[in-house]
Amino acid sequence: MAARPFSNEPVVDFRQEGNAQAMRAAIAKVRGELGREYDLVIGGKRVFTSDKIRSLNPARPSEIVGVHQKSGLEHVEPAMQAALAAFESWKNVAVEERAGLLFRTAEIVRKRKPEFNAWMVLEVGKNWDEAEADTCEAIDFLEFYARLALHMAQAEPAVQLPGERDQLRYIALGVGAVIPPWNFPLAIMCGMTMASVVCGNTVVLKPSSDSPTIAAKFFEALEEAGMPPGVVNFCPGSGATFGNGLVEHPKTRFIAFTGSRDVGLDINVRAAQHRPGQLWIKRTILEMGGKDSIVVAADADLDAAVEGVAASAFGFQGQKCSACSRAIVDSTLYDKFVEKLQARVAKIRSGDPAENAPAGPVINAGALKSITNYIEIGAEEGRVIAGGRLAALSGFDDGYFLEPTVIADIAPTARLAQEEIFGPVLAVIRARDFDDAMAIANNTEYGLTGSLYSASPQRIERARNEFHVGNLYINRKCTGAIVGAHPFGGFNMSGTDSKAGGSDYLYLFSQAKSIAEKL
Repeated sequence: MAARPFSNEPVVDFRQEGNAQAMRAAIAKVRGELGREYDLVIGGKRVFTSDKIRSLNPARPSEIVGVHQKSGLEHVEPAMQAALAAFESWKNVAVEERAGLLFRTAEIVRKRKPEFNAWMVLEVGKNWDEAEADTCEAIDFLEFYARLALHMAQAEPAVQLPGERDQLRYIALGVGAVIPPWNFPLAIMCGMTMASVVCGNTVVLKPSSDSPTIAAKFFEALEEAGMPPGVVNFCPGSGATFGNGLVEHPKTRFIAFTGSRDVGLDINVRAAQHRPGQLWIKRTILEMGGKDSIVVAADADLDAAVEGVAASAFGFQGQKCSACSRAIVDSTLYDKFVEKLQARVAKIRSGDPAENAPAGPVINAGALKSITNYIEIGAEEGRVIAGGRLAALSGFDDGYFLEPTVIADIAPTARLAQEEIFGPVLAVIRARDFDDAMAIANNTEYGLTGSLYSASPQRIERARNEFHVGNLYINRKCTGAIVGAHPFGGFNMSGTDSKAGGSDYLYLFSQAKSIAEKL
C-alpha cells in the first residue's frame, strides 16, 4: 500500500467566521442527540444491561449527554471470548488491510470533525480550540500508526548470514484491555485502541465513565469503516469491577492505560500476578500523570515565560497530565514575574465552552471538591494571588466552574508542590539560582513534561542533560505535544515512557519473531 507522506492534521482557526458558524451548527446538531441510549457491543452484538452510566455535561450537570449500558463482572468473559475469537482471524489479516481500516477511519473523523469537537464540548467541557486539537490528534494517530505499521512490516535483520534467509517479523500479542482517560477522550482513546488494532491485536475498550459518548461515536466510525465484529468490543463500565476483572483475566495479553498514578500502579500489580491458564507475562503500557514544572531562569524573556506558564497551567482548566502545575522562578525575576502573571491570569474569562470561553468547567463534582480542598491547603502553604473561588456564572448555577488559581510563595516540598491536583491551580516557587531551580524541578516522584525559559546556551544544555522528564520544551509551553514531532511519555511515576505518537510506539503492541531458513 503506497501512502502519501505523513503530515499533521491542520488545526481550524475559529477566528474565521465560517469556521465559527460550522462549530455552532455542529453543537446545535449534537444537542439534538443528547440523552440517547447506547449499547455495549460485544462481538458485534448489542448488549443491554439494567445498570446504566449517565454521562453529564459538566457545564450544565442537569443535562444528560448519553445513557450507556454498564459492563459488570458478568461481561468480562463474553467480551474476552469475542475478542479471542476475532483475534484468530484478525492476526492473519494483511497489514495493508489493517492499515486501510485506520486510513478509512481517519477520513470519517476528518469529515465529521466539527461533530466530534461538539461532543467534547458538551461531554467534557472542552472549548472549541481544545476540542479541535484533540480531534486533530486523533486523526494524526490514525494516519501515523497506519504508516508506521506498514514500515514495520518491511523490517529486516541487520545481518544476512551466508547460506541462510534471515527474517524478522513483528506479530500480534493477543487481546488487549484498553482503558483511556476522559481528558483526551478522543485522541488518547483512539491512539491506544488503534495502535493495538493495526498490529493485529483485538481489544476490549473500557472508556472512562465521564466520556463514554465520545468513545461510542468513535466506535460507530470504526464500524462504518468496515471493522470486523469483535476486533474492538465497546464496554463502558466500572473500573473496580469490570476493569479489574479484565486486567486480571488470564487471557488478557496486555493493558494500555492512561490515568492516575494510583490506578496505574494498581493495574501494574494486578497484571503482574500470574493466574491459572495464563501463558505469558502481561505487558503494561501505562501513562500515569505528572507534576510538571516550568523553570524561568534569570535571563528569560519574562513576557514569553508568563504567557507560556498561563497557557500551560490553565488550558482545559489544567486537566492535562502535561499541564504546568509549578512555576519555578529565579529570585531575581520572582516579584516581577508574579506581578505579570497575576495580571495575565485576571484576563482569563470563565464561561460556557459551547461559546468557546477560555476557561470552562472541571469534569465533575468529585474533581471540584478535590481541587477546592487543594486550594485551601495552598492558602495555608502560600499566598493566593489569583482565583481561589468558584466561578460565579449567570445561568450555570450547577456547573463545575472554578476560577483559575495561582498560589505564590510555595515551598518546594509543600503538598501543593508535590501532589498532582489535575485542575486550574498553579504553585509559584522561588529558586535561589539556576542550580536550585534544577534541583526543585527534579524533586517530585513524577517526570512527564517540563519547560525552561532561558536565553543561555549553557543553561539550555544543562536542562537537556539534567531536567529529568520525558518531554522537555525550551522557551515554549509544556503542553501541546504534536504526533510525530514530540513522542509523548514520561519517567518515574509518570509511567512507562511509552512515547505515544513516536516511531517506536507500535513495538509495545507487537512481539518480534526471528526466522532463519537454511538455503
